[in-house]
Amino acid sequence: MQLAVIEGTDVVNIIEGDPTFTLDGFTIVPLVQPGYIGGTYSNGVFSAPPAPAAVVPESVSARQFHLQLSVAGLRAQVTAWIGTQPVEVQDAYEYSGSFVRSEPMMETGFAALGYTSDQIDAFFTAAALL
Repeated sequence: MQLAVIEGTDVVNIIEGDPTFTLDGFTIVPLVQPGYIGGTYSNGVFSAPPAPAAVVPESVSARQFHLQLSVAGLRAQVTAWIGTQPVEVQDAYEYSGSFVRSEPMMETGFAALGYTSDQIDAFFTAAALL
């Protein structure tokens, strides 16, 4: 029989064993599906562990960045804005192999679009999937 090993309210392991099995310092209960290591057990109910927080990539490839501009409907607006910037910014946009989230030029460009930090994170997270 599958048993859940509980410490406090946290499911720390799932084992095969006799329902009379005991382990000092732990509560052992029959596993009722679904039960998950990392989840919780309280009042006879198993709960799944929380979803991990999304990891925002520090950089994306130029291909991913440009494709995400298109997906977000921003390519024309960004291209027009880039055309008004100093040649160093234009070169960085055209010739960079990757785009770094924390780069000052990147922050300036997103600020010109009115993007919040959360929106920039979402942009980079979506771009990383392309």
